[in-house]
Amino acid sequence: MNYLTLVNKEHKIKNNYFKYVELIETLDIDDEKVLIEKKTYNAYLDLKKYLISKNIEIGIDSSYRTLEEQQEIYDSFVIKYGKNYADKVVAPVGISEHHTGLAIDISIKKNGEFLIDNKDLIKEDKIFKEIHKNLSEFGFILRYPKGKEEITGYPYEPWHIRYVGEIPAKIIEKEGWTLEEYLNKFSKVLVVNKKKNMTSRDVVNEISHIFGIKKVGHTGTLDPLAEGVLVITIGEATKIAELLTASYKEYIAGVLLGIKTDTLDITGKVIDNKPVYDNLNIEEIIKSYKKTYLQEVPIYSAVKVNGKKLYEYARKGEKVELPKKEVTIKEIELLSTDRNEFMFKSTVSKGCYIRSLINDIGESLNTFATMTKLTRTKQGKFSLNDAYTLNDIKNNNYSLLSIEESLDYPVVELNEGLAHKVKNGVRIENTFNVEDKVIFKYQNDLLGIYQVDGNILKTWKNFK
Repeated sequence: MNYLTLVNKEHKIKNNYFKYVELIETLDIDDEKVLIEKKTYNAYLDLKKYLISKNIEIGIDSSYRTLEEQQEIYDSFVIKYGKNYADKVVAPVGISEHHTGLAIDISIKKNGEFLIDNKDLIKEDKIFKEIHKNLSEFGFILRYPKGKEEITGYPYEPWHIRYVGEIPAKIIEKEGWTLEEYLNKFSKVLVVNKKKNMTSRDVVNEISHIFGIKKVGHTGTLDPLAEGVLVITIGEATKIAELLTASYKEYIAGVLLGIKTDTLDITGKVIDNKPVYDNLNIEEIIKSYKKTYLQEVPIYSAVKVNGKKLYEYARKGEKVELPKKEVTIKEIELLSTDRNEFMFKSTVSKGCYIRSLINDIGESLNTFATMTKLTRTKQGKFSLNDAYTLNDIKNNNYSLLSIEESLDYPVVELNEGLAHKVKNGVRIENTFNVEDKVIFKYQNDLLGIYQVDGNILKTWKNFK
């Protein structure tokens, strides 16, 4: 269920939407039966209970509407007020938020009775403002706020609230956005502390679901066995992924000597054994790997050979020549040893496989070595101390980074003339003494990243 489904004059509700909605029955202010999406209704009850403690009583005037019901409402407004007025205040069939089951028109009880006329409700703006202050705590937003008519397509409706989920609601409130703006503008970097037994894609899917944003990526795969820092990009921030993956990464790894598996880690099938000799100088061998060398890519990886991923060859038992890539081990140190096991910490370049590094160390020790655990403790400027688990994020305990906070490039606020050029990808003179790349903004909106090309600056990435 997507709680950030956008339905407006440009986005008609999709026919398959309805099969994902769980509607439940309740009563409106006239004691008539109405339907509402289940999670939305539970959030509404919590909101209602809280407002009663503030001496404000609300009720449901309208919630889920079928296509036929919306047509009846539209037709009645056309008859009563004319088509021009009806088009301004009533959504035609298929583009009403009420089709989602996530929208509620609320009424206020005054002098023991619920107000039913919009003109009477508008007069209670002071009460509505008090209600609006608390909406995000319960996952709701004011769907059609003042001053946003050109974006939403509808005038201010203080009674029309929409459930989007607590996390998006809080962001929308903080930024002063509409739902349209949130879906278009929300571009952030989030450092996740991935737990074991999850793929990196699993984490991406979870973040996409939590924030309701389809455009989500990561900047460096961690195997299911591995945990630690996984940098997630959301929205337009996906465009800077290559800048975030270019940096060094730090790992702490566990090693078991004497066995070799097909995956080079403890989750794989044991394919060979070898004795582990006493008095191995593990520390000296590990120190010898502080270097740049050609590392063989493990067969259980997503690297492509002849258009096919290596793990596809492995799963089918097909032989393939494994490619080698130049990697740099910037730092490496032994942390602890215990019989035929040890732990080490390393800082490595992009593209380095710790499984392969461990396999190589095993060969240098004249035995086999298999990875038993792996934690990514750093990626570039991001460390485990900056990272949040998925549970942290779900419980609203996290911090987001802007694109400019995630990169170590100068940020320049442009005047209107230069902003217009940058928006259109026009090359400009390097009057800012930029040495590599620069982030351009206009009226606090991110425009793009430009890079040096001789004596001028040219587009590297443009943002919406």
